[in-house]
Amino acid sequence: MTFQEMIQSEKPVLVDFFATWCGPCKMMAPILDEVKKKVGDNAHIIKIDVDKNPQAAQVYQVSGVPTLILFKQGKVLWRQSGVVPARELERLLQSNA
Repeated sequence: MTFQEMIQSEKPVLVDFFATWCGPCKMMAPILDEVKKKVGDNAHIIKIDVDKNPQAAQVYQVSGVPTLILFKQGKVLWRQSGVVPARELERLLQSNA
């Protein structure tokens, strides 16, 4: 499944735009793992390295990392930069599932 196909789906898709050199991005990794365990198959969580995919970062105007964007049926429902607590992400994904 391509990125475009995935964000068009009925399931919410949380995209983490990150960089390997970014400290706060490293803090997000275990948070996203925890959220994935809680929401299971109700949502997709994917990571996009902005250095390897500058085009995707440009399309969604990601200027700082980490930036989290929630998509559903191709629409951006929410976006936030910086480290976001697991509880907030869980609530967000469950309310949009």
